[in-house]
Amino acid sequence: MYNAIGTREHVKVVGTETFGGMRVDILEYQELRGMNDTNMAQNLWFMKQENMKVKQIAVYLENDGCKVEPGAMSYFQGNLEMVSGMTVGNAVGRILSGAVTGEKAAQPEYKGTGMVVLEPSFKHFITLTLENGERVVVDKGMFYCAQSSVTVKPVLNKTISSALLGGEGIFQQELIGPGLVVLESMVPSDEIDIIEMNNDTLKVDGNFALLRTGNIDFTVERSAKTLIGSAVSGEGLVNVYRGTGQIWLAPTIKVYNYLRAARYLGVSNLNSNAFSMNTSKS
Repeated sequence: MYNAIGTREHVKVVGTETFGGMRVDILEYQELRGMNDTNMAQNLWFMKQENMKVKQIAVYLENDGCKVEPGAMSYFQGNLEMVSGMTVGNAVGRILSGAVTGEKAAQPEYKGTGMVVLEPSFKHFITLTLENGERVVVDKGMFYCAQSSVTVKPVLNKTISSALLGGEGIFQQELIGPGLVVLESMVPSDEIDIIEMNNDTLKVDGNFALLRTGNIDFTVERSAKTLIGSAVSGEGLVNVYRGTGQIWLAPTIKVYNYLRAARYLGVSNLNSNAFSMNTSKS
């Protein structure tokens, strides 16, 4: 009954997931044709050469609901009711909690039957289907939308080292199923390596673990047993994950951060010696 593509021939569905009464389509604009000056045309030409395409999330609901990151909604159609989740009774508590965790006090939720289309973006999107009780912990800022049955809450990093030195911040976000989840990612899915952990240990030099599932503890430790050993290795402190579950790694985030730093500092002649991509916290 509803179709977010509509009459546009240059928009395609490049991914779809369904769970219960909710379907998520990832739309992709094959090209942008609205150039009206030469600078815009030049930028769009370079984007096209690098296969940078605008994407958009379309959510179809059949007597179901969807939680959306505040400010992400573009338009919605159908017999849908939008609620903020904030009431007179919980407003003060949510505001105070948000001041501590950095979470938005109100999270829009759309319930009923219809279509919700979210804002277009050059970022990449990842869809997950969580079974009942299945949980993932993701970096703050990755959450985009989720089925109403998914619990979304801040989770405190348990140790001082992980909170202050791990690059993840004091709070991350925990998502608990069942239901569909859509995450925003800095990198496409084909640059993400899913590491299976079975009572195992993974040590990562930098903040490029996007999410973790299962029963995995996160700490920050020296790369070697002694201070001298860490200094000699050149790795200093590393993020350490122990337990059983999955770790999603995106090593190329280091490269993109390097390129962004070069751009902000006005470096036009990029080379591997201009910036160090070593993220060791030594």
